[in-house]
Amino acid sequence: MSTESLPLFPLQTVLFPGGLLSLRVFEQRYLDMVRECARSGSGFGVICAWPAESENRARHARIGTEAMMVDFDQLEDGLLGVTCRGQRRFLIRETRARDDGLLIGDIDWLPPEPAVPVPTRLAALQTLMQELLRHREVAERIEVDVEDASSLGRSLAGTIDIPLQHAQALLEMTDPVTRLEGLLSLLEQEQEPD
Repeated sequence: MSTESLPLFPLQTVLFPGGLLSLRVFEQRYLDMVRECARSGSGFGVICAWPAESENRARHARIGTEAMMVDFDQLEDGLLGVTCRGQRRFLIRETRARDDGLLIGDIDWLPPEPAVPVPTRLAALQTLMQELLRHREVAERIEVDVEDASSLGRSLAGTIDIPLQHAQALLEMTDPVTRLEGLLSLLEQEQEPD
């Protein structure tokens, strides 16, 4: 594996490969980063930034997702709106800050996940995804193959509302079926009465 450098954008969100992310960019260092990425046709890394009260851990996750810009425009409030799609996952080896404060990561790309069929015992997640796709605003944002465990898991994890630490744990999983099992477990926990 060869290490590459990637500008990093820490956010309190988790971007999954294939997922869409809408950003409102206003800090100069990120405006410059967006301009550089647009000029070079390259992406930047979205990494989960932990809330300030999480003192016992690093300030951001070590695994993130490359974001490629697919659209941008000026918003009504004058800020830059950028829409990105998640691509490859990466592991941060180390970080450094540029003079303007932009975080740069020395990263290794993680291998793509294999296409694996969805086990019959997890078919309820396929049904859930098909229900979600009936809503136009969801269908317009998602590209998913409900027969592929990797595609289904990433798409569901990026669509449903789950706590940040669980979303990051799902992103870090390398086995698509284990990710689906984790999602099903999370959904079942939410259904249990308090």
